[in-house]
Amino acid sequence: MAVDFGLVLVERQPRGPQTAWLDNLERVLPPLSGHFRSLWMTDHLFWEDWYTLEVWTVLSFLAAKYPAFHVGSMVMCQSYRNPALLAKMAASLQVLSGGRLLLGVGAGWKEDEYRGYGYPFPSPGTRVEQLEDTLEIINRLWKEPGQITYHGKHYHVENAYCEPKPDPLPPLIVGGGGNKTMLLAARYADWWNISDKNYTIYSGLVATLRQHCETIGRDPTSLHPTWFGRIALGKTEADAQALASTDLVPWTRDNAFVGTPQQVVEQMQPFVELGVNYFMLDVLGLSTHPDVTGMLLEDVLPYVTG
Repeated sequence: MAVDFGLVLVERQPRGPQTAWLDNLERVLPPLSGHFRSLWMTDHLFWEDWYTLEVWTVLSFLAAKYPAFHVGSMVMCQSYRNPALLAKMAASLQVLSGGRLLLGVGAGWKEDEYRGYGYPFPSPGTRVEQLEDTLEIINRLWKEPGQITYHGKHYHVENAYCEPKPDPLPPLIVGGGGNKTMLLAARYADWWNISDKNYTIYSGLVATLRQHCETIGRDPTSLHPTWFGRIALGKTEADAQALASTDLVPWTRDNAFVGTPQQVVEQMQPFVELGVNYFMLDVLGLSTHPDVTGMLLEDVLPYVTG
């Protein structure tokens, strides 16, 4: 089993030069080309008063600017864009990028963004119901010919076209660890993702996911589990732990890969043996610690194998 890697681009940065995000990208990407298959953004509207970039604008920019990479969302909040419009946007970008889109969708969670931008913030159960409508609409608009009509519990389309169809179909990724969300992944998704989970928690969720597949009559091996999160590398374990502690969240081995290259490979390998063939990695210190790139490319990625 081949193992692929995606680079997570942090959507936020402290206030300062508005070109800093792009300038940093121009520095770190060239050596990663050929080692990382894709670039990923999360979907957030603000983090307090930090500069925060909108995900769909960024994905469109990245697809045009960096043709060597696929681009993906981890994950689109279903509440922020009409689901039919999201399906249309995704189809358009898939056509224009030559088939390089990876579409992740989730139920949404960040209440202050909902309130700040005027979106209703319903209960978790309602947001999962909305996610189900969203996934149904996306699948129908992408796959069914002619006009599509669907009246869900929360979202509706009436005699809607989605032309041109995305070709090939983008992988549809459902993100989330709730039981109902994972059932939706089993029903609709090509890939499933959960962020920042250690192996014990992750393997338990994968067992639930595979049980859902069996319950609905789907081959569990047709739904690919993926891992999204942080990696902190150091020449010594203490160096890695110091790097992990400088981010907004204190990352540890409970929620990230932290250690020397050999230790990180040992942490990642059980996920591969479980069936993970795609890691989306936010590499801490990539732009500020010169040794990180070499350790990552020479001592980690080649040794995480299926």
